[in-house]
Amino acid sequence: MQGLEITVLLGLAMLVGTVLAPRLRVATPLVLLVIGLALGFIPELRAIELPPETVLLLFLPVMLFREAWTTSLRSVRRSLRYIIPMSTLLVVASAFAVAGVATWMGVPWEAALVLGAAVAPPDATAVAALGRLLPAKTFMKLKAESLTNDGTALVLYAIAVALLLGDQITPLQITGMVLLSYLGGAAAGIAVAVLAFFALRRMQSTLTINLTLVLVPFVAFLIAELIEASGVLAVVFAGLIVAWVSPRITTAISRRAADATWPFGVYLLNGALFVLIGLEVQLVLHEISPSEIGILLLVTVAAWLVLGVVRYLFQWLFSPFSRPPTGSSRSLRHRSRVVSTVAGFRGAVSLAIALSVPTVTATGEPVPGRDAVVFVTAGVIVLTLLVQGPLLPAVIRWAKLPSDDAAVEEYELAERAISGAALASLDDLAAEHGVSDRVRDRARREGYERLELANARAVARQRAAEERDLAELDASLDDDAPSTMGPVPPGAAEDDARSGAKPAFANTASGSPTSVPSGTGDAPFTSGPLEMIAVSDDIDVTQRSPLLRHKEAQRLRLAILDRKREVLLRLRREGTIDDLVARKILAGLDLEEIRARGADKAVE
Repeated sequence: MQGLEITVLLGLAMLVGTVLAPRLRVATPLVLLVIGLALGFIPELRAIELPPETVLLLFLPVMLFREAWTTSLRSVRRSLRYIIPMSTLLVVASAFAVAGVATWMGVPWEAALVLGAAVAPPDATAVAALGRLLPAKTFMKLKAESLTNDGTALVLYAIAVALLLGDQITPLQITGMVLLSYLGGAAAGIAVAVLAFFALRRMQSTLTINLTLVLVPFVAFLIAELIEASGVLAVVFAGLIVAWVSPRITTAISRRAADATWPFGVYLLNGALFVLIGLEVQLVLHEISPSEIGILLLVTVAAWLVLGVVRYLFQWLFSPFSRPPTGSSRSLRHRSRVVSTVAGFRGAVSLAIALSVPTVTATGEPVPGRDAVVFVTAGVIVLTLLVQGPLLPAVIRWAKLPSDDAAVEEYELAERAISGAALASLDDLAAEHGVSDRVRDRARREGYERLELANARAVARQRAAEERDLAELDASLDDDAPSTMGPVPPGAAEDDARSGAKPAFANTASGSPTSVPSGTGDAPFTSGPLEMIAVSDDIDVTQRSPLLRHKEAQRLRLAILDRKREVLLRLRREGTIDDLVARKILAGLDLEEIRARGADKAVE
């Protein structure tokens, strides 16, 4: 088929899958995979092959960069005890366990080791696409693990392929390969991130900023490949660092443009990848002789079961070395391990590794066991996606993992903190920018109203959480008696919203706590009824003109936003709030800045 026909076919397949998935209440990647499998029954479509270099050099850098960009650096730092062993030792244990079982079932040892290296690492894009129902902390740990384990798998793959081709590998060479893969990949990613930092801080154009961001993952991957290091780790390090410094070196309009275009682009690549995986599975299936399919199906199921068992046992053995959550019971930790095991999906990276196995040796002979490696790898991917994917929501409901409201609480804390800091510095900002008292007082009134709204939302959420906890307690005790805490009066949330109890806020300018005044009834500043202002010929020319007041309000608004952004980034830097929480609030501040500057000025 021609390239244009393939492009249209992939586009139609993704459109159908995107429309059907919500109606079927199934994750979109699963529907796309099934569509790819169905299309594979058409002989002409089976000719569409998925070149491994396309996955490793085109799809992977962009998708990994986006996943690293949306990963919490604070969560990564706090979960290193989990991430390091899971992305290194677990990959090695899984690879050798699968290799052992496959060898016992008749696959040559060298080919079996390649198979183990291919199916050992969970896939970052698959985890991101199918693991959204997980609690935030569990999802972020799995995501960080899947972003870093590909480096270990690729080193194992290089060793296994060398053995498969008849080369000799010494322990010293293995050590050098591991160090070069990890240290070289990290160094390449850091170097590219530093170059991007100095380049982006000099740019103001939205187009040039986003073009630079698109180049970052490809340059990082290329440099790492040139020094034979891990391109995956290079992209991940570059993504994490650039995402951290982005609020200080990019403009508001460029960040809004990136947040609007990157998810759509990654969705297109991800969707096309799942359809192509389905087509590739059909191609592999038809290339295997019928006499071998039976035993290879057994090897596929055995490898899939071994991966799950090894993952659970590894977490259980390393649980004494991890830091369990406060108040977690043994039963809860067991259920968490089951959820983590079921969420270990395999995806495109595994298939790309399997397809990268050479077809012939140096002497021109066919590589023994290559077809088995590709077939079993494709089968394991299908099983993890089509069995574990639909099973995961049921497992999450069974596990009854505690709800994670930390992000909501941190969001409310940050909103109130930046609003309080802006109000505390309002007089200084007005004096610095030459703003009149009238404009300053209007900004103060709007700030208090925003603060009252943040307080009311926090009170309403806390009251809803208390009611939910009481309902769960009553259900667990099966007791119809009224709660000893007493019922919540109707309209209490609204009363609290009007009263708006206000906490103290840190005055970051002086370092001393500054209390925001609170009234016992209405808000301190009450806006009057709206009035229609008509054009009048009687203008007091001694007063400031509306244009001057507009410019003053704009300058003050931008200064307030800069102050809020400064406090927000300080809270993120100190670890008070999570990176993703800060990014969410920053998006709102960016939109306010764009509105304050005006659309035309913001685009410039």
